[in-house]
Amino acid sequence: MSEENFRILLVDDEPDILEFIGYNLTREGYAVSKALNGLEAIRKAREVQPHLIILDVMMPEMDGMETCRELRKLPELSHSVIAFLTARGEDYSQLAGFDAGADDYIAKPIKPSLLIGRVKALLRRSGQPVTETGSIQAGRVRIDRERYLVIKDEQEITLPKKEFELLTLLASRPNKVFSREEIFASVWGSDVVVGDRTIDVHVRKLREKIGIENIKTVKGVGYKFEV
Repeated sequence: MSEENFRILLVDDEPDILEFIGYNLTREGYAVSKALNGLEAIRKAREVQPHLIILDVMMPEMDGMETCRELRKLPELSHSVIAFLTARGEDYSQLAGFDAGADDYIAKPIKPSLLIGRVKALLRRSGQPVTETGSIQAGRVRIDRERYLVIKDEQEITLPKKEFELLTLLASRPNKVFSREEIFASVWGSDVVVGDRTIDVHVRKLREKIGIENIKTVKGVGYKFEV
């Protein structure tokens, strides 16, 4: 997919930052939309269904964390990558960001060349199609890879992109222990820098949604889907 086919939504309450980042991304050929607050971001995201959302953390009324949580509730945005935009020195926890559903973070100010590099890396992840079709049945859990749905006990569960990919990886080979390195390489890839606790956060959220009985921790190694 070429740059002009990628849609990016920028969300920041500072017009100068929107203008600066938007100019550099538009110059690269990306289709850029902008929003000045969280409520506008949700409306525009539903409208344009962006591949990537770059979201400021500190905003009035609805901050970035709350906005991210609301975006992650929308099934039509399950494939969208969300990156938080944070000022250096802000009281911001990467772990809290991943817990809210973010895939990555970008510190500001950032040089245009570095920004474009990070955006390209994130879009490479969002642009990867589901290469396998059909379903995975693992115990009481069925994963429909064509519809991007998880079904457990006849109940459909919609997951954010990274949670779905993580569950699909683990359930593809029940009872196999996947190392943390294998999980990082398969789900996040080497192009995106994520925190050490990222996998733990995503596993915890999966357990909250599908139950604790299947995803087991193997201390010092990684995780497995047990049936």
